[in-house]
Amino acid sequence: MMMNVHKVLSGLLLPVSYISALTAVEAPNIVLINIDDLGWTDLSCNGSNYYETPNIDKLKSSGIWFSQAYAGAANSAPSRACMLTGQNTPRHGIYTVSPADRGKKELRKLVSFPNRESLPDGFQILPKVLKQAGYQTYHVGKWHVTSNPLECGIDKNIGGNHSGHPKSYFPPYKNPDLQDGDDGEFLTDRLGDEAVRLIRQSEKNKPYFLYYATYAVHAPLQAPKELVEKYKMKKGDKAHNNPVYAALVEVMDRNVGKVLDAIRQSGQAENTLIVFTSDNGGVYNFSRQWPLRAGKGSFYEGGIRVPMIIYQPGMFEKREVSDVSVSQMDLFPTFVELAGISDKTLLLDGQSLVSLLKEKKDAYLKERSLYWHFPAYLEGGNSETKDKLFRSRPVSVIRKREWKLIENYEDGSLELYNLKKDLGENNNLAGTYPEILDDLKKELEGWKKELKAPSEFKKNPYYKI
Repeated sequence: MMMNVHKVLSGLLLPVSYISALTAVEAPNIVLINIDDLGWTDLSCNGSNYYETPNIDKLKSSGIWFSQAYAGAANSAPSRACMLTGQNTPRHGIYTVSPADRGKKELRKLVSFPNRESLPDGFQILPKVLKQAGYQTYHVGKWHVTSNPLECGIDKNIGGNHSGHPKSYFPPYKNPDLQDGDDGEFLTDRLGDEAVRLIRQSEKNKPYFLYYATYAVHAPLQAPKELVEKYKMKKGDKAHNNPVYAALVEVMDRNVGKVLDAIRQSGQAENTLIVFTSDNGGVYNFSRQWPLRAGKGSFYEGGIRVPMIIYQPGMFEKREVSDVSVSQMDLFPTFVELAGISDKTLLLDGQSLVSLLKEKKDAYLKERSLYWHFPAYLEGGNSETKDKLFRSRPVSVIRKREWKLIENYEDGSLELYNLKKDLGENNNLAGTYPEILDDLKKELEGWKKELKAPSEFKKNPYYKI
C-alpha cells in the first residue's frame, strides 16, 4: 500500500542481527536537533523580519532545505514518538499530551480513545537501534516519550525525562536530571554547553548519535532581560511581535550555533550528518505562521508543517527540495540506511530519504501519501482553527501530492484543499472535486484499516450543545 513497511511485525524491538557498514565504511555521526514549538516561519531565513536566527540561516544556506516537511503529529509527545520510533500514532498509541479528552466535557461530542503517555518497555526506538550497531548515544534536553532515556538506548542523558516543558529557564530548574547552575545561568545556554561537552568528549574511534532536543522555545516565555529589551525596541509585524518569544528564539539560535561550531572544531564535520527540525508548529498566541493556517495542536498546515534542514559537508548541501513532501518519520529509515544497518524486523512507516538526498530519484516520495490520526481533543482554539473552542477535535488527515483531505469525526464533514494553489487552506474544495475527494477518502480508510486506527467513536453523554 502507501507505506514503506519493512516487515509487518509487532512494534516491539526484537533481538536482531545487524549487518552494519561500520566495518566496511565509516558510518556518519548523527546530530538530530529538535527544537520545541518552533514554527515554520519563526526563522529569519523563512519568513520573519523580527526574529534573528543567523546560525540557522547559515545552516539552511549550507544544507538542504525541505520546504514541505511535516511532523508526525501536531503537538510534542506524539510527534517525538513518531520520529523516534519511525511509526505513526496508531502503532505506538501516543496521540496527544495527556489527557486525551481536554476541554470542557459538555463541549465534546465524542468520547476520546485511550491515549498512552509513554512508549511501552522494549518498543522500537532509534537510539537503541543505533547503540546496538556500535554508536555512542547522547541525549540533551527534552525527552517526553518515556520516563528514562537511559532505558531506551541512550548512554548519557542530560536533562531528559517525561517532562514536556521546563519549570523555569532560570535556576532552580526543578529538573531531577539536571543539576542547577549558578544564578543568572539560562537553561538554553546550559544545554547548549552540555551538548558541546558531549561532542568534545565522544570517542573518536566510533560514531556518535546526539539528540539535541533543547526545551526552547516552549513556554514559559522567559528570556535574558537584555535581549527582551532589544526586541522591545525592534519593530515587529502582525505575525511576529512578542519580544520575550523573540529573545527566546535568539538564544536558541545562539546555542545551535555553538553545537555547529563544536562539530566543525571536532575535525569530524565531513563525517557528521546534521538534521535541524521542530517537533510541531508554533504556538498561535505567541507567533503566527502566515501564510500557514493556525498553529500548534491543529492539523492545518500551521500545526504540522515544520522547518527541516539536512546537512553534511561535501555530501548533502546547498539545495532546496520544494516539490516533495517529507515526514520526520522518514528520518529513522534514513539514519539506518546511512549507518549501514540491515534489520528486517524494523517496522517503519517512513521512507529513507537517501536517494533524494543524493539527487538520484524522488518519484517514490512524490507519489506516496502522508497520514495523521488524532482520536482526541485539544482545547484552546482560535480564529483560524475549525472553531474557537478547540485547536483540534477528532480528525484523520491525508496529504497526497498537492491535495490534503481532513476528515472530521464529530459531524462527518470533509475538507479538501489544494496546497499548491491555497497554502493557507482558505478554500474548501470538497464539493468541487468529488472524484479526488472519493479517492483520498478511500485511501485514508484503507490506511486506517491497515494500522487499526481507532475511529469508531462513542457519543459523549455529557455533551450539551
